[in-house]
Amino acid sequence: MQMTINGYVGGANGENDWMTWNPDAELIAFMTSLIDSSDTLLLGRKLATGGFIKYWEDTAISNPEHPFAKKIVDIPKVVFTKTLDKSTWNNTTLTKGNLAEEITDLKKKRGKDILVFGGANFVSSLIKEGLIDEYHLIINPTAMSNGMTIFNSFDGIKKFTPIESKLYSGGKTVLSFKPNDILSS
Repeated sequence: MQMTINGYVGGANGENDWMTWNPDAELIAFMTSLIDSSDTLLLGRKLATGGFIKYWEDTAISNPEHPFAKKIVDIPKVVFTKTLDKSTWNNTTLTKGNLAEEITDLKKKRGKDILVFGGANFVSSLIKEGLIDEYHLIINPTAMSNGMTIFNSFDGIKKFTPIESKLYSGGKTVLSFKPNDILSS
């Protein structure tokens, strides 16, 4: 999840113009390793219909040497939606079922990890249901006065166990954590 230094994942209306777009080769390698360790990509409807899938499909065609565009296109994607009835994207299925039940069923299948790419509301729902096993927060050297956050869907305090932190030469820092139990406030 891309994030500002003060914890926002999008502007007040979901804008992402605050993100720094200068990934270095090492950050691209890290992102590629996340995709390579996964065999399913979960997306919320807003991110999917907002152009995420189309962007990567177009990038894979226009720049076939892009380090992970083809990987994102090729990985099976599951879009969680309450409003769409048909997928217009390749290698993508829709699900309208109960979020916790659907993801629990996906986790029971044999295979690699399940990867989630943003959408503030979607990720907040996953956090609320305790469905995220590992967080990789990509901190941009940016702050803004207000915006969207992903850590506002649960009551109390949520503790994490650090896995790793790394500053990349392009200016972004990746903080990786495993969640602990939610403590009541």
